[in-house]
Amino acid sequence: MNEYELKQLLEAVKNNEIDIDEASERLKTMPFEDLGYAKVDHHRALRTGFPEVIFGATKSADQIISIMKKLAADGGNVMATRCSADTFAKVSREIPEAVYHEQARIIALMQEERQDKGRVAVVTAGTSDIPVAEEAAVTSEILGSRVDRVYDVGVAGIHRLIARLDVIREADAVVAVAGMEGALASVLGGLVDAPVVAVPTSVGYGANLGGISALLSMLNSCANGVGVVNIDNGFGAGYLATMIAKDKK
Repeated sequence: MNEYELKQLLEAVKNNEIDIDEASERLKTMPFEDLGYAKVDHHRALRTGFPEVIFGATKSADQIISIMKKLAADGGNVMATRCSADTFAKVSREIPEAVYHEQARIIALMQEERQDKGRVAVVTAGTSDIPVAEEAAVTSEILGSRVDRVYDVGVAGIHRLIARLDVIREADAVVAVAGMEGALASVLGGLVDAPVVAVPTSVGYGANLGGISALLSMLNSCANGVGVVNIDNGFGAGYLATMIAKDKK
């Protein structure tokens, strides 16, 4: 705990916002709480503006439940990514307020209203890219951004994209999700004045190479203002887009 955070805690005690016992417990759990299999980072929101997010793919339901409860005690929104429906069924028995975003594979516990952290447009080339796009969209929403979804507007029918440009151009940050050759990010980069966060997906035929072709296309984009995250990394794209959007507010 740094000096500024300590002063905040002491001020909260002085103003009777929390009692001595709660202040003592907070001091015990800062900057992290060791559960043995995980070190819960209670300081993440203080350092970065957003609380720690649980990567659920390789964790057991019991581990996710325990970590979610610890993070929930801090009072903010809690999310776990890459979770199956079976995992959620177990989590919901212990945390009934949790909700499951099936396409995004995200379990969320919403404890505070959406903050006004800018506007994000999530755009996909095809319908097959939507699961990755939903991971980005739901992440941005949980973190506080307003999200506009513009799906299935790839370059094979570019008139579909042009028809939705008015919505996309209102965004503070744009997430472009595409597999195949990944051309959507370059096209958007040449049409909007907001930063474009490009997400290559593993959708495509043989030479797509599990998303590598789209990744290389996006990395080699001739359009300015395009940045690229890893293959199928909707979470990373949504997180970055919200960081951009909130700073443009």
